[in-house]
Amino acid sequence: MQDPVVGYDANGAALVARYEELRAEDVHAAFLGFLPPGSDRLALDIGAGSGRDAAWLVSLGFEVVAVEPARGMREAGAARHIGSGIRWLDDRLPALAATHRLGLAFDVILMSGVFMHVPPEQRSRAFRKIATLLKPGGRLLISVRDGACSTDRPMWPVSTSELEAHARAQGLMILKVAAGADLQQRSEVEWTTYVLQMPDDGAGALPLLRGIILNDDKSATYKLGLLRAVARIADTAPALAVERHDEDVVDLPLGAVALNWLRMYLPLAAADLPQLPGNRGADRLGFAGDAFRQLLADRVAGQDLRIGARFTGSRAATVAQALADARSNISRMPAHFTRYPNSQKPVFEAAPARAPRFAGEITMDAETLRSFGMIGVPGPVWRTLQRLGAWVEPVLITEWARLIQGFGLRMGRTVAPGEAEGALLWLDPARDTALARDVAKRLMARGETVRCVWTGSRLRADSLDIDHCLPWTAWPCGDLWNLFPARPSVNRNAKRDRLPSATALNQARDGFQKWWSLAWEADDALADRFWREVDAALPVQGGRDLDDVFAGLEWRRLRLRQDQQVQEWTGP
Repeated sequence: MQDPVVGYDANGAALVARYEELRAEDVHAAFLGFLPPGSDRLALDIGAGSGRDAAWLVSLGFEVVAVEPARGMREAGAARHIGSGIRWLDDRLPALAATHRLGLAFDVILMSGVFMHVPPEQRSRAFRKIATLLKPGGRLLISVRDGACSTDRPMWPVSTSELEAHARAQGLMILKVAAGADLQQRSEVEWTTYVLQMPDDGAGALPLLRGIILNDDKSATYKLGLLRAVARIADTAPALAVERHDEDVVDLPLGAVALNWLRMYLPLAAADLPQLPGNRGADRLGFAGDAFRQLLADRVAGQDLRIGARFTGSRAATVAQALADARSNISRMPAHFTRYPNSQKPVFEAAPARAPRFAGEITMDAETLRSFGMIGVPGPVWRTLQRLGAWVEPVLITEWARLIQGFGLRMGRTVAPGEAEGALLWLDPARDTALARDVAKRLMARGETVRCVWTGSRLRADSLDIDHCLPWTAWPCGDLWNLFPARPSVNRNAKRDRLPSATALNQARDGFQKWWSLAWEADDALADRFWREVDAALPVQGGRDLDDVFAGLEWRRLRLRQDQQVQEWTGP
């Protein structure tokens, strides 16, 4: 049987015209009383088709992501609703892989005239993928068609009992079920609408995390170290996560977890703060072999151990061995012993690989970090750390400091107030724009025109600022893709520490891409670093297309706005 997407793709323009003849508020009258009020609401339209419904949601004050797998429909819809602010995405059920990579949670998910096109054997997975995109308290609005269908767009019946079963399996409440006639006056077609809601306690990941952090027996700080290492990836490098095809689990590079592990434990060992009873410095730490002790002796700073960093010579071998040792210890200890309540089942699934060998050079990119193995993180835990990490991390730090103080008392070692918290600070990269400034000045010196990305005005060497597009105060990121030349009056007075609005960002698109091409892509060494940082931090597909980078920046902006409610700047 033909894939329904093929039929929609082939008839995109005609179908768009037909759909646009009806008003969304008439088609979805049954949903009107169930749209949540307030500002800063985010909606997902799955199977957006012509964009009619997405544009309607925009008019109601939602920021809208429109998912449409049929290229013909997507392009025709985007052309019809150009300038509406709809963010289009090429993605499809049952996986919704590109949507999940964004790390967003939605107040409303609309799925109109879509679910009956999903083959029955794929529906359980599809429904789970949809449900996990809802915020606690979020609502799922579904309309399904019953009746004759065209041969090029096959569909299968959807009964109320089936939909109720899917809802129960995902913990959703059914608020409304209603039948209705077809507004295109097709006597053989009927529609049923459903309103479902995710309970406010979500998927139970917060209680699970709270139990691990506060209630689990801990003979060492390792469980807290593992949770924090994963949480930092969720915050700063979510693109490293790979979703499993048939489970609600994401796989992370075990090398990335180990890298964050070393970054946390080096300053604690240097400060002689005990991580288990009787521990001083690196003594008795299962992962602290010769390589860790060498890093400690060389006073390697935690900030040096970051994704994208490169090491050569003897330091490369030392870092590689320290990662391998940490990887093994994480797999044997905290990953194995962090378990679900009243169960022997581990929360995390560590699958270490044979320790790779690096001759003379090692770069902390995705490929290298995956070569140390993978670790599976339950989907609800991953999403909670992505969305609520700013609340989870302070609890982690407080409990970690309490454990250190308790271990110290048992050893006769007094840990002063604030001492442990100081060593547990996650030191982000220094706010250093020198490289971008030097590159801009070199370009000017050879006669290239460097322009302010926000105003388009030509810059001189004595009137040059480097701006963090996504503000440093909200998200400390000095990656090359986030640094841009700007007029001082714009950077310091107009934009300051505000997040550019979607409109301001889109208006600067050409300037951004010209700068990326001129400053970073033209130099092999800088291009290598640029793409490593892009791959780690932005939801791109691993290609080398600046359009994809800009799209990834747009999604990152949206997530930052959703997670932290940063004040917006509407542009010059």
